[in-house]
Amino acid sequence: MAGHSKWKQIKHYKAATDAKRGAKFTKMIREITVAAKSGGGDPDGNPRLRTAIDIAKAASMPKENIERAVKKGTGELEGVDYVEVVYEAYGPGGVAIMIQALTDNPTRTVAEVRAKLSRLGGNLGTSNSVSFMFDRKGVITIDAAGRDEDSAMEAALEGGAEDFAKDDDVFTVTTAPSDLHAVRVALEGKKLVAREATFAWIPKNSVPVEGAVADQLLKLLEALEELDDVQKVDANFDMDVSAMQAEG
Repeated sequence: MAGHSKWKQIKHYKAATDAKRGAKFTKMIREITVAAKSGGGDPDGNPRLRTAIDIAKAASMPKENIERAVKKGTGELEGVDYVEVVYEAYGPGGVAIMIQALTDNPTRTVAEVRAKLSRLGGNLGTSNSVSFMFDRKGVITIDAAGRDEDSAMEAALEGGAEDFAKDDDVFTVTTAPSDLHAVRVALEGKKLVAREATFAWIPKNSVPVEGAVADQLLKLLEALEELDDVQKVDANFDMDVSAMQAEG
């Protein structure tokens, strides 16, 4: 989990991703629409939709926006037909990157992704070129401030989590993808409210990066996440955040 948890810290340190509220809402709406399309509009019977709605509510998205997104997914309202695509790539330092996107035009999206990679020291890979280095998991993050780590770990594991870790001021709970919603509900029953609950590609091993390579990698990952069609980016790097802060 090193690469994933380190990226959490770096995103906090950089304060660069998801900075624009409108862009954040757009990505959430797409996820709600696709979740409703793939599994139906009833969140009680569609864990992915339930999770997407919970995330949107936590971000203070208006109820009518959520309902409209669901109806577009079920076909009750006319909407854009989004498809899910995953791109595999390499970044500076040989870091493997998994890029999740929801798009109405895969040709446009792959061109935009390829352009960012080429400009910032990466290259697009073929299918299965890097995915074997990752495991698909559900990931829940919880604010650790003022909370007992042992009690939180016990609640997570009792709720069905696979793994638990403390990264700086955040608890990171890892689940099987199908268990994400159930574990989140179990944690909330213990007053452990999620800051974020999402699906991620967790690296099996990490690649150390530092100096100019680390700076270039961060620029690339941030540029990819800022693309409208890109929902999430995961990578298998390990970086010494404290050293970066000291240098800065």
